[in-house]
Amino acid sequence: MFIQQKKKGSLLKAAKGVAAGLACIATMGVMQPAHAVDFKGERVEWIIPFKEGGGSDTWARFYAPLLSSQLPGNPVIVVKNVPGGGSTKGANLFQRRGKPSGLNVLGTSGSTQFPYLLGDKRVKYEYKDWTPVLATPTGGVVYVNSKLGVKSAADIKMLAGKKMKYGSQGATSLDLIPLLAFEMLELDIKAVFGMKGRGAGRLAFERGEVNIDYQTTAAFLKKVTPLVEEGKAIPLFTWGVMAKNGELQRDPTFPDLPHFAEVYEMIHGKKPSGSAFDAWKSFYIAGFAAQKGIYLPKGTPDEVVEAWRAAAQKVVESDEFNNKSEKVLGTYPQAVGEDAERLVRNAIEIEPSAKRWVTNWLAKKYNVSL
Repeated sequence: MFIQQKKKGSLLKAAKGVAAGLACIATMGVMQPAHAVDFKGERVEWIIPFKEGGGSDTWARFYAPLLSSQLPGNPVIVVKNVPGGGSTKGANLFQRRGKPSGLNVLGTSGSTQFPYLLGDKRVKYEYKDWTPVLATPTGGVVYVNSKLGVKSAADIKMLAGKKMKYGSQGATSLDLIPLLAFEMLELDIKAVFGMKGRGAGRLAFERGEVNIDYQTTAAFLKKVTPLVEEGKAIPLFTWGVMAKNGELQRDPTFPDLPHFAEVYEMIHGKKPSGSAFDAWKSFYIAGFAAQKGIYLPKGTPDEVVEAWRAAAQKVVESDEFNNKSEKVLGTYPQAVGEDAERLVRNAIEIEPSAKRWVTNWLAKKYNVSL
């Protein structure tokens, strides 16, 4: 509280004013702040720009009740799926209509970041307008239909010459990672575009419409593991995780599966290198180091941002999260607040040389003009 003294007046009046001010300040220590955030009785709309059942949807529905229990007033958090345009439809909607009240949030994926990085004409959103609350690194697993006859990655050479199909959201989505990897492995794979999310790709796999697929860790653990246990799906390899020295290492969630670079060496007898692998690594880092994120819209007041970040921090430190997260999200550290901001900054920047190489490859391979 600020006490303003009139230039004129008795010292007695001034002293009384100061005393009153000090009393009020002392009282403020036990009073609720004037601008305390309270979402009691409110409904939070969390836009996920993908169909139900994919990795982002699984991730959001895991986090929603946990965040609800930690946000002031315990608002109901409703996940709203807005698929389309490789996730650009939902992100564009959030950019246009998201209100800075704390009641509108967006969940993004690498499939939202890649079109942004590549300058896709469908992108009408700006990551730099949004405030990150939480960022989740993740991994991914490639698996095939057991009818192809392979039992593990050790048999991957058996896939040479076999025609396969992969259900894709689009070449500029996060599917850029598997599509480029399949090319480097010299697998004969036709991409079937138009999937509304990785969940749709998995369903196409289950129906037998495609016979090779990949899912991010959350969806693989929850949705694909039963297919593996039933003998319908054979996991081959992961994308791995990037060590500080820039080398790929095995994904700690799937330590028994080789990573992409190991499989490349199995096929070609040498470690991957060159422009294609450099570009793959650049987009892998952009797409998976901060693969999923929770964002508040432009103009959200600081106190609302802090309320969300405090809730997220409490969630990731809670026993409930620690007891359940590994089976749903895998063993990856969650980043909150400034840590999330740092990861997101890295995720929405890409080396110009990698962007040029990928842009040229997309034009040549898939006739994609950016």
